[in-house]
Amino acid sequence: MTQHSVSVSFHGAAGMVTGACFRVDGGAAPFLVDCGLVQGPKTLQGLNTRPFPFAPRALGAVVLTHAHIDHSGLLPRLVAAGFAGPIHATPATCELLRWLLQDAAAIQEAEAERFAKRAHRRGQTAVRAPLYTREDAAAAIERLRPTPIGAAFAPVAGVAARYGHAGHILGAAWVALDIGDRRIVFSGDLGPKGKTLQRDPEPAPAADLIVLESTYGGRERPPETEESRRERLAAEVLDAHRAGGNLLIPAFAVERTQELIHDLLVLARASRIPAMPIYLDSPLARRATAVFERYEAELEPVPDSGAAFRAGHLRAIETVEQSKDLARVTSGAILIAGSGMCDAGRIKHHLKEHLWRPRSTVLFVGYQAPGTLGRLLRDGVSPVRIHGEEIAVAARIRTLDSYSGHAGQSDLLAWAHGSLAGDGHIALTHGEPDQLAALRAALMQGGVAPARLHVPALDDALGAEPGGWRLKPDGAARALRQAADAGSDWHNAYARTIMSLRATLEAQTDDDARRRVLDAIERSLRAAGPAH
Repeated sequence: MTQHSVSVSFHGAAGMVTGACFRVDGGAAPFLVDCGLVQGPKTLQGLNTRPFPFAPRALGAVVLTHAHIDHSGLLPRLVAAGFAGPIHATPATCELLRWLLQDAAAIQEAEAERFAKRAHRRGQTAVRAPLYTREDAAAAIERLRPTPIGAAFAPVAGVAARYGHAGHILGAAWVALDIGDRRIVFSGDLGPKGKTLQRDPEPAPAADLIVLESTYGGRERPPETEESRRERLAAEVLDAHRAGGNLLIPAFAVERTQELIHDLLVLARASRIPAMPIYLDSPLARRATAVFERYEAELEPVPDSGAAFRAGHLRAIETVEQSKDLARVTSGAILIAGSGMCDAGRIKHHLKEHLWRPRSTVLFVGYQAPGTLGRLLRDGVSPVRIHGEEIAVAARIRTLDSYSGHAGQSDLLAWAHGSLAGDGHIALTHGEPDQLAALRAALMQGGVAPARLHVPALDDALGAEPGGWRLKPDGAARALRQAADAGSDWHNAYARTIMSLRATLEAQTDDDARRRVLDAIERSLRAAGPAH
């Protein structure tokens, strides 16, 4: 293989934000950078179950940028499919993954069990195996290889690699890969400047190709200090308290929860918000906090960071029974639970209890992928379906972007320009279509020629050629890309149709009118295809 035979294939986070998975060819064996779970509409989630578009047994390694499940959550399935190489990650990322992967597997098993019970109640025999099991997660954890930031390592022969601080979450890193005369830098997820717990992202070395995240590619993060962020949070808490109900905060267990709790307790100690009970309904977040305490030396100094999590009115909820008991708490409390996009975990049960209450408040503090329950709520959809039940949304829905772990447009531009070789290329990933387009336009305005900018679709590849990189499209997954572009799929449409049907039937004046509506639907179904 010549030194120019280098390529990057985009098997996730292409035209969408989640599911980062990039195959690199050019060393002694192909290897992956990240192997993440796709989140969002159910059609896109089907990517998680499709056959891998590569041979897992042939991979020499996996190089992880950080622990978030949309970058690591398919590792157990990859190992179960035959991958037997090392999984490189920073030491803190390895520690976090020991909890995150087991938690993700438990969710997969619980969802499969819920599906089976629902099918059984309907008289069906349908069975859906979990995407992977806790045994698969344990096997993936055994393959983790702690690799310090700044230390040189070789994922496969013929490739030299090095991590640098990305400033996103604990342990997050960008990675630079030298293959022959080519250097590729994967940004991973880049954090904003001035983040509470993390250092600012380090500059990467000049690269021939940068694979750049674009989550907030079209948005500018307003200048934010710790004080201004806390002021915004205090205002939301006080408004929720005056409304008379509980404040629900869906939050990711890693980083977001730790920042939130720290600020809430700082505000309470200063009497800027009432010392109301704070229920942390996330055993995973508690375990992640212990990892943060062990790696305190890697974090930005925060006064009383450890003591804050031992405050008297912070109450950790461990068991499912304790979580269910929170239904009796209907006012005067803050409840923080996962998942951050409301698509799994305990937050869905709490939303069922509170969305219909006008006095309740739901505060979103992070990105919500298209098609997720969190995105539907943030966009004002009502009613919504949770666990097959229709829930009217009467609660106050609020959004606070101050806690986002992603860099805004100007920070992305500065990092990319600082790391781009004179004639280097940039591939934009990990963004919704409008954010990708906005960042591409901003890069062109900053002097990057259009021919050096690429927005790959799913399974496309970029191949190195003398003088540059050429995009090689793969049209096999275009339908899934279209679902990502639309932000929803037929599953979302089905839920809307069911709710619209109920509303239409209830609006009719008599049973004969309702029968006519149903008869019209029956005729449409018969015309659409085989008998149902």
